[in-house]
Amino acid sequence: MVDIATRVYNHKWKIDPIVRSLIDTDFYKLLMCQSVFRNKRDTNVTFSLINRSKDIKLAELVDEGELREQLDHIRSLKLSRGESTFLRGNTFYGKRQMFRPDFMEWFENFQMPDYHLEKRDGQYELTFEGKWPDVMLWEIPALSTLMELRGRAVLKHMGRFELQVLYARAMTRLWEKVERLQKVDNLRLADFGTRRRHSFMWQDWCVQAMQEGLGEKFVGTSNCLIAMRREVEAIGTNAHELPMVYSALAENDEALKQAPYDVLADWHEEHDGNLRIILPDTYGTVGFLNDAPDWLAGWTGIRIDSGDPATGAETAINWWKSRGEDPREKLVIFSDGLDEAKITELQSQFHGRVRVSFGWGTLLTNDFRGLVPGDALAPFSLVCKAVEANGKPTVKLSDNPRKAMGPASEIKRYKRVFNVGAQEEQAVVV
Repeated sequence: MVDIATRVYNHKWKIDPIVRSLIDTDFYKLLMCQSVFRNKRDTNVTFSLINRSKDIKLAELVDEGELREQLDHIRSLKLSRGESTFLRGNTFYGKRQMFRPDFMEWFENFQMPDYHLEKRDGQYELTFEGKWPDVMLWEIPALSTLMELRGRAVLKHMGRFELQVLYARAMTRLWEKVERLQKVDNLRLADFGTRRRHSFMWQDWCVQAMQEGLGEKFVGTSNCLIAMRREVEAIGTNAHELPMVYSALAENDEALKQAPYDVLADWHEEHDGNLRIILPDTYGTVGFLNDAPDWLAGWTGIRIDSGDPATGAETAINWWKSRGEDPREKLVIFSDGLDEAKITELQSQFHGRVRVSFGWGTLLTNDFRGLVPGDALAPFSLVCKAVEANGKPTVKLSDNPRKAMGPASEIKRYKRVFNVGAQEEQAVVV
C-alpha cells in the first residue's frame, strides 16, 4: 500500500501528476460523451469553472505556473492500449461493447483541446471552448486539478511527522465511518468522489478501504481508472450537462419544454437496464415528473441530486404510483452532499419502499475537516459547467435555488416555461 504521507512530503509532481490518464474521470462523462458524439457532435459549447465558495480565493492559494503545468500535462495524455482494451472489451452494467467502435476510434486518437486561463478578483477564470465532445471531457480533470493544487498548497508547509499524523487521522476518520456503515443492512454504496477529491492517491486508498471494510455493500466507483486497477464496477449514467445544452439549443419555449425529454429519448435508444436512470431536477423535479411521457415511468429509477433527499424520494414514489408502477421495483440513487449519518438515515427510511443506492462523493474522498489549523483543507463547492451552447446561455434551476445558474432573465424564463414555483433553499455543503 502506498505511503501517502511520504509521497506527499517528497512530492515531485512529474512523478505524481494530479491527472494521470484520460480515464481518470467519471464513468458517466464517457457515456455522455458517446451520446453527444452520436447525436450533437458539431455543437459548439463553452465550459467554465465556477467557485461557489467565494471566500476561497483560489488564485491567491494556487500558483498559476503550477496550474498551467498540470493543465498542459493533461493535454499531453492519450489513451493507452490497456485502457482502450478495458473500455472496448469489458462488461459494464452487464453489457458488452458498451462503447461503440466509431466512438472508441475517435477516443483513441483524442487529446484535450486548449484552455483559457485568467485571474480576476482572487479567482481563476478557466474556460474551455470547442466542439461539445472535445471540451466536455475537461470538466472532471479541471476540478480535480484545482482541488488537489489547493490541498498541495497547504500540505507543502507541513513536516514529515505532521503529514504522517494528518493522514493517520484522516484514515481513522474514514474507517470509523466504514465501521458504522458495516452495521447498515442491505446497503448499496458507490464512490462518486472523483471531481472534488483530496488527491488521486487518497481516492484510491478510500476505494480500497471500502472494498475491504464493506465487502459486497460497496458496489463500485465512478472513477474509470480506479475501477480498472482495483477490478470493481465502473458506476455512472448521465448528468445535468445533457439537458442544459439541449435546452440552450431550443429555438422557442415549446421546444425548450420538450428538450429534457429529447435528451432521454436519445439515451433510451442507446441504453437499457440500470443505465436508464432519470435525473429530474435540472429544471425542477415536480414539474419534470408531472409532464413526463409515460414511457419514462418504465425506466429503472431516479437519481436525487439536489433539494431535500427524502422529499425527492417521496415525490418519485408518488409519481411511480400515479403511473401504475410498483415503487418497490424501482431504484432511487441518492448522491447529494452525503455522509455516513445521512446514508444511514435514508437507508432506514426508504428500504423496502424502493431499491436504495448511494453515490458517496466529497465527504468520502475529501473529508479533512478540522484536521489542520484554520480548516484550510475543508472541502468547498467548485464546479465546472457548460455555460454556453452555439452562442446561447445555458441554465440550471435545480431543486435548490442556491445551485441555480445562468443569466437572471433566462432563469426567469425557464421558471415560467417549466412552471417552477417557490423553492426551499438548502445549504450547499459541496
